[in-house]
Amino acid sequence: MTRKLLAGLVTGLLALGFALLGGGVANAHSAPISSSPENGSSIDTSPATVSITFNENLQPAYPSMTVTGPDKNLWSKGQPKVEGPTISIEVGELGPVGEYTIAYRVTSADGHPVSGKRTFTLTKAGNGTPGPKADANASSGGSDGGGVPLWVFIVGAVVLFGGGLAFALFGGRGKQRK
Repeated sequence: MTRKLLAGLVTGLLALGFALLGGGVANAHSAPISSSPENGSSIDTSPATVSITFNENLQPAYPSMTVTGPDKNLWSKGQPKVEGPTISIEVGELGPVGEYTIAYRVTSADGHPVSGKRTFTLTKAGNGTPGPKADANASSGGSDGGGVPLWVFIVGAVVLFGGGLAFALFGGRGKQRK
């Protein structure tokens, strides 16, 4: 009996080790591959819309996108639209010369939120009318830490270890010895 217990324990520990080492962390979140206007570019006329295209289709649930000008006012109008891998929002005529920030938050195909910022510079003043002052939280952007939570690996390891141990302890009991 002690030999079976030891064999089950070793098997369970090996399975746990392979599960933890082989699983890795999933980082398959959507990533921006282009934008219009391009990130960091300088333009002299206002675009009708701004858009960001990602490496995979986005989920249409709860998109957020704002364009904030150098005057800290919102210049985006209406609600953002998600079409396949692209999120866009209308901006119309912009105003003061300077750097504009596109802040976004989308839901990637795997269900994780992805957020960030892109910028462009307007080199000729426009005649547009700004929206309200931008909320500091709405344009904070940033990068989502994301990834598979640690508890998923812990639960998986416990299930694998428990299954291995149960098999080692009780797996051979149903057999008749000759």
